[in-house]
Amino acid sequence: MGGCDCCSPSSAGCIILLQRSASLVIHILLGTNDFLLRKRLNELKSQLGDEESLSMNTVTLESRQLRLSELTNACDTVPFMAAHRLVIVEGLLGRVEAGERKRQGEESEWTGLVDYAARMPASTTMVLVEREVSKTNRLVRKLAPFSQVEEFLPLKGGNLQQWIHSRLAEQGAKMSPGAMRLLTEYVGDDLYMLAAEIEKLCLYAEGKRIEEDDVQSLTTQARQANIFAMIDAFAEKRASIAMRLLHRLLNEGTAPTHILAMLTRQLRLMVQAKELDSRHTPEAELRKQLGLSQYYPVRRLLQQSALYPLPRLQAIYRKLLDTDMAIKTGRWKEQMALDMLIAEVCA
Repeated sequence: MGGCDCCSPSSAGCIILLQRSASLVIHILLGTNDFLLRKRLNELKSQLGDEESLSMNTVTLESRQLRLSELTNACDTVPFMAAHRLVIVEGLLGRVEAGERKRQGEESEWTGLVDYAARMPASTTMVLVEREVSKTNRLVRKLAPFSQVEEFLPLKGGNLQQWIHSRLAEQGAKMSPGAMRLLTEYVGDDLYMLAAEIEKLCLYAEGKRIEEDDVQSLTTQARQANIFAMIDAFAEKRASIAMRLLHRLLNEGTAPTHILAMLTRQLRLMVQAKELDSRHTPEAELRKQLGLSQYYPVRRLLQQSALYPLPRLQAIYRKLLDTDMAIKTGRWKEQMALDMLIAEVCA
């Protein structure tokens, strides 16, 4: 089984599930680690030619209403003044799987993609991108002989530390273990945010080892980073980290009502995102309907909402409102109420 650039230490979290030995016509990129997945997609693009010529020969298709004939027509088109053509489709595998479940496993028109893959022009590279599909996805299995299937997993524990070390090494910098722990507490495992914060810290340190004080003073408005890290830990059921960050926020003077308001907003977004995602709403439209900026990590929101069935999210939302009322009426002390809330939700 061959390797790829995305499986280097700096990109731990990529697993090559299946790889064809001959020249590939299809790349299937799966997983919720959007940072590494997009990095791999950019690597594939760089292998197909210079950016200018490839941009004229790249087409990205929306899967929601896509028909097989439209996809094959895009793939059969001859490259314009270049050797390669790139066709990218996002969300197709999940859409086909959901359709088969509704028809109780009945074959869809997309089984024809397997026959087409055997005769697809060698000048065309197809990339199927999917955030999450089942391990038994039939289309993935049938396309396997013509594909390289790669899965991009969230980085946790040692893998996340390894990624941070490699990111620091690229910039000739070092960080103390305490500073690394503090950085991941503030930012979590969002690689986009981590990459931005590491770059700022490296510039600030000017060749010296990055220490906890550097992270505390420089990481994007430390208190704001704390509250978003706490919200993520709360939503992802990481109770000990959520509790530790909650107490730090309270000690720094953050109003309990503000913390509760931010948690309530996150739960509301999770409920809405889950409902929209169940209708296979494209990410751009989902972002628009939720009123989120382009910098908001929508994919992380979807990952968090996927951890809970909808009735559970609705129950937690009601619990947040009850906690707010208990604090305002003096029935519970503020810290005790928030501690109980985190313990119950993260249990």
